[in-house]
This record gives sequence, structure tokens and C-alpha cells, in this order.
Amino acid sequence: MSAAPTVAAVVVTFDRRDLLEEALTALGAQTRPPDRIVVVDNASRDGTAAMVRDRFPGVELRELPRNVGGAGGFGAGMALALDSDLLWLLDDDTVPEPGALRALLDARDRAAGGPPTLVASRVVWTDGRDHPMNTPRAKPRASAAETEAARAAGCVPIRSASFVSVLVDAAAVRERGLPVADYFLWNDDFEFTTRLLRGRRGLLCPASVVVHKTRAFGGTETDPGDRFFYEVRNKIWLFTGSRGLAPPERVLYAGSTARRWARTFAASEDRAVLRRALVRGVRQGLFTRPRPTGALLREVGVEPPGPYRSSR
Repeated sequence: MSAAPTVAAVVVTFDRRDLLEEALTALGAQTRPPDRIVVVDNASRDGTAAMVRDRFPGVELRELPRNVGGAGGFGAGMALALDSDLLWLLDDDTVPEPGALRALLDARDRAAGGPPTLVASRVVWTDGRDHPMNTPRAKPRASAAETEAARAAGCVPIRSASFVSVLVDAAAVRERGLPVADYFLWNDDFEFTTRLLRGRRGLLCPASVVVHKTRAFGGTETDPGDRFFYEVRNKIWLFTGSRGLAPPERVLYAGSTARRWARTFAASEDRAVLRRALVRGVRQGLFTRPRPTGALLREVGVEPPGPYRSSR
């Protein structure tokens, strides 16, 4: 009988001490707790690091000297935890229900054809409604056999997922690479999970439930203000440089992106801000490339894994 896989929970945080405390308490209350918990603190200014050291002495805390966003934070956390078998990736405002990890592992074990590369949780808001911001993208044109195999595990096939709560195979990360740290925020999880899943299987497990405690209930088209720059720049970087999407998928998702941007503008209370962010994002997306992830991680004191050690 093979040994049970080791699970490292990786949580990235920035200035959300109270929410992180709630999240870490929930991780400790899992019916099948993770074998280790790695918290990457993105240079918080609200006493987050002191709270973690005081309240959760068993947590592996890495304090970064500057904020490198969710993309850099998850890149650092995964680099630190890659010697585990599985990585459970969670935002700091995500509170998993007690059976969340057990359900992910059970779905992984039940999946026909061997364990999938990725299993994502069902994400709900504070009132129990499915959170539209974190609904994994269903896999287009999944075969009948793939759909049936997923159904046997109580799941559905997906093409991408968010970092709110997703269990990934560390071996696949070692093979296909970390998130692109220079994305900073937005689309880093989409790029990473599509790259991880291209030609492989991913599942959404409705039995694994986490609560995403965002301030408001809404989807990605909610007015982002200046941060729309990251959405635009990173989507262009993704469509022009990522290996995550096949050419037909790029066409499909580019159309979906254009429709979502139109809804964002239609709902915005300050379209001038969005227009400026759009122009900046298009310019940088077309005329720059992301910095090497290995180089960025070294700048914040994290030694990148093997494939990134030659990055400049």
C-alpha cells in the first residue's frame, strides 16, 4: 500500500491580519489537516507576521521585503513547498469548511484513470451563494468518457481554476513551472492553471466548500478602477506568450475577454480611469514581456527551483 501524499497548504497574504487568522484557524480545524502550512507575507504593515508567529507557531512563515502581489507570493510559496506531493493554494480571505481538504483528496482518489493534475473547491460567498468571481471554467468539448469519469468522482471537468482553493500536483508544477511572478495580480492563476492543465485533467469538486470573504458579491467585471491595467496587460501577455492555451482556445477566450471588458466599461462609474488603464495595459502588454520569475524570486530572498536557477 502506497503512503498517503503529503499536502502543503500555501497561503499568500497582504494586510489582512484578521482574515488570515480566521483562515489559518480553519486550516487547523480540517478533518484531514495539511501536513504543513506555508504563509507568504507580502510585506504587510498591519502586524500580520507578529500575529502568525504568536498564534500559529507551527506555520512556516516567509516574510518578503516587498509586496510582489499574488503572483509573486504564490510563486514564492510554491517554490518553498515543492518538496511536498500536493500543494493546496489558498487566498488569505478564504475560509475552508472542515471537510474541504478531505473532499479534495477523496475526489482525487476516486477519479477514474488515475489522479488528476488539479482539483478545485466550490467557492461560496458569505451568504452561501456560489461566488461568481471564482467559478472555474468548464472544459470546452470535454469528451463523454472524461465527463463520465469526473462524474464518478462527484466532479465536473474544468479547464482552469483560481488560487482561492485548488489542490495541485507538485510534480506537474516542477515540470511545467511556477506562476509568472511579474503578473503581480490578475490572470496569474488563469495562466498557471491552463498551462498546468493543457492536455491533462482538472476537476471541480462541489463537496469541497470554501467561503471567499470578499467585501462584495460580484464577478470579475465589477469596476476595478486603476487595477484594470493588470487585467489588460496580463491578458495580452497571456494570449501572446503563454503555453497554456492552444490557438483555438486563444480565439475563444479572447472573445470572452472582449465581452467582459465591455460589461466592465458599461458598469463603471468612472470610465476615464478605465480608459487610461486600458491604454497603459495595451502599451505594456504589446511592447514588454514579463520578467523572469527566477530573478524576481531571488530579489525577495527565495531560491527558485531547478529550472529557474539560470534565470537572469
